[in-house]
Amino acid sequence: MPIEYFPTNLTMPPPPPPPPPPQEPVVFDASVLQHQANLPSQFIWPDHEKPCLEPPELAIPPIDFGSFLSGDPLAVSRLAQQVHEACEKHGFFVIVNHGVDPKLIAEAHECMNKFFGKQLAEKPAQRKIGEQYGYASSFTGRFSSKLPWKETLSFRYCADNQSSNIVQEYFLNVMGEEFEEFGKVYQEYCEAMNTLSLGIMELLGVSLGVGHEYFRDFFQGNDSIMRLNYYPPCQKPDLTLGTGPHCDPTSLTILHQDHVSGLQVFVDEKWHSVTPDPEAFVVNIGDTFMALSNGIFKSCLHRAVVNSVTVRKSLAFFLCPKMDKVVKPPNTLVDYKNPRVYPDFTWSALSEFTQKHYRADMKTLDVFTTWLQQRNNREDTKKYFSLLIRLIK
Repeated sequence: MPIEYFPTNLTMPPPPPPPPPPQEPVVFDASVLQHQANLPSQFIWPDHEKPCLEPPELAIPPIDFGSFLSGDPLAVSRLAQQVHEACEKHGFFVIVNHGVDPKLIAEAHECMNKFFGKQLAEKPAQRKIGEQYGYASSFTGRFSSKLPWKETLSFRYCADNQSSNIVQEYFLNVMGEEFEEFGKVYQEYCEAMNTLSLGIMELLGVSLGVGHEYFRDFFQGNDSIMRLNYYPPCQKPDLTLGTGPHCDPTSLTILHQDHVSGLQVFVDEKWHSVTPDPEAFVVNIGDTFMALSNGIFKSCLHRAVVNSVTVRKSLAFFLCPKMDKVVKPPNTLVDYKNPRVYPDFTWSALSEFTQKHYRADMKTLDVFTTWLQQRNNREDTKKYFSLLIRLIK
């Protein structure tokens, strides 16, 4: 039997390096990070999305809401036209003389100061992945890049009689007795926002030619979201964003800003700053109402920037219909010249899509529409083959 000789100068290849340890999710502790010059890479946005820190100011005339509520026909007609022009172009306007008690607004901001002033470990009701209520420190558990430089606290508000104290109960039962007074303040604030939002729905109805009652009735018993936004200082504000560019998937957003600038709106192919006015509310159209208007009103593309010196805070009320309410435009907004733009859907379906399948951006409604149509086609195919099998048998 021949003997085989193997050269002795051959060496085995080195073993592959061990895989890197799994990356721990970054912890957004504002009390620490606001003083650091080097930002964690997860907060650094791509060059084409980095903020413009000195954009032009958006100049739009404020809507005197008190004049609309007065019922004066000339005032109503003029304001409806102003709102229609703004919403058709960019989906954003400002209202003054709104009737919300300034003391209540001040109390809501003061509660926000107390909550976000606590240490990270002292903030209860941590928001879970796939949920939209609770405390979130920059959504670090959900996303791993393009993280927003902010903290939020979100909770549910329902306008139906069976959930009359839902905000108060959330603060007491979920967040603890320490926050009972907060619950009373935000319950009252949400009720004021509900009243204001239904009034705005009347104005939008008039501006679209469907009358005072149509959209007001649609949002009776609404199932809405209240969010407290807290943007701490950042030593490199030119690298990050407080909130990335997006359109709200909800119907209508009513925002109260403090005195610090940071909100930007995309108009005429460039970003514009919105000067804060503590006596005003800024209002923007969301994706759901864009579908309700058959695409006539635009969902507002906006974002928030941060600064290196001062905390910025805002109170955001997101008006949403009941979860099972079918979203479709009134018949008067659909004809052969203006066919349906979006299919029927429920708010619960769009909400679930943005919480579990898609990160809200400027394309959310279009992507959701495609996803919904594909899902419906699959379901129709299943029904067809199920029926075919039964017929064969």
